[in-house]
Amino acid sequence: MSVTLDRPAAPAPAEVGCDTRPILRERGQREVFCGLTGIVWMHRKIQDAFFLVVGSRTCAHLLQSAAGVMIFAEPRFATAILDERDLAGLADAQDELDRNVARLLERRPDIKLLFLVGSCPSEVIKLDLHRAAQRLDRRFNGVRVLNYSGSGIETTFTQGEDACLAALVPELPQSDVAQLMVVGALADVVEDQFSRLFAALGIERVAFLPARRAGGMPAVGPGTKFLLAQPFLAETGRLLEARGARHLAAPFPLGAEGTTLWLRAAAQAFGVSPTRFGEVTAAGEARARQALAAPRARLEGKSVFFFPDSQLEVPMARFLTRECGMEAIEIGTPYLHRQHLAEEMPLLPESALLSEGQDVERQLDRCHAARPDLVVCGLGLANPLEAQGITTKWSIELVFTPVQGYDQAGDLAGLFARPFARRDLLRV
Repeated sequence: MSVTLDRPAAPAPAEVGCDTRPILRERGQREVFCGLTGIVWMHRKIQDAFFLVVGSRTCAHLLQSAAGVMIFAEPRFATAILDERDLAGLADAQDELDRNVARLLERRPDIKLLFLVGSCPSEVIKLDLHRAAQRLDRRFNGVRVLNYSGSGIETTFTQGEDACLAALVPELPQSDVAQLMVVGALADVVEDQFSRLFAALGIERVAFLPARRAGGMPAVGPGTKFLLAQPFLAETGRLLEARGARHLAAPFPLGAEGTTLWLRAAAQAFGVSPTRFGEVTAAGEARARQALAAPRARLEGKSVFFFPDSQLEVPMARFLTRECGMEAIEIGTPYLHRQHLAEEMPLLPESALLSEGQDVERQLDRCHAARPDLVVCGLGLANPLEAQGITTKWSIELVFTPVQGYDQAGDLAGLFARPFARRDLLRV
């Protein structure tokens, strides 16, 4: 170790969701991106954390290429590579892991939180990273060592963030103090914008999970009410509720409408008057709607088709149809969390097909038959579809780019308008 589905015969019958909408459930061949990708934005958020992936050279290559690390940079992630001796059981992988962690912490004394991140190879050989994290946590005083799985065997790529935050929740201090917690990794500029809005609303105690530094992780308890900033945090939400926190149901803060409804859920839970709420949010909502005017002119009337990839598909479809004037043909998502999306689903157009899971061949057939103006999909499907003359948008960009809040609404719409501008420039 060194540091550097079979397709079923037919789709399942449609189910009826919480808003009585029929949902097509498919279980077949899937196109997914690895959960290790979450490290790309998580290591930027928690500034004194380090992510050590226990995996193969393929894992290392994925992170290097996805993160775009330059040769002179010193990132806060690495891969402890499982080589042939580890996989064959000829070396004690636990001893080698201990040796690599000791070398890492000696070189990087700034690390206060170390994540051991499991991968497909480490899970295949059943390497017990949970026990390793407990052992290393006792050995290295002053450095908290946790573990989670970033394996892509049965997950989609955004679940890496969910697994990381879920590993943090049991470690959070206990507190009964009344507070609002915003859950989900946000760009610092977005976090600052929301902090100012909550302060203007008079909500005095606001915490963010994850915090920017390991020592600043918030406490949690029965007095905590939390808003999810991302729809893919199913396990994190469950664990927070098990600690006594209460989830505030709301649409997600994408676009002018989504941000207002998200903020209103917090305002109502903390007794903010409608008058004060309107005064605080009016300017931001007006800026957002003004910023949407230009990209909307390019998007309005065009059709969009979502392949399941990020679990952001439902709120993104709501934003594009209601605020950008697009027509959603199919809204595919890897997993549909009925509770967390309960406020989003009634806002979707009735004409759109909502599908959960994937049978990629059948979905491609539906896409080709519909001939949408824009397809939102993963990297593996984008280039083949582009070669067939179909305009695409990489769904992974929606996670790498700050898109939440009023001041990012125009940028969010611009991400979907940009492929049309590119197509127009390339047209001969």
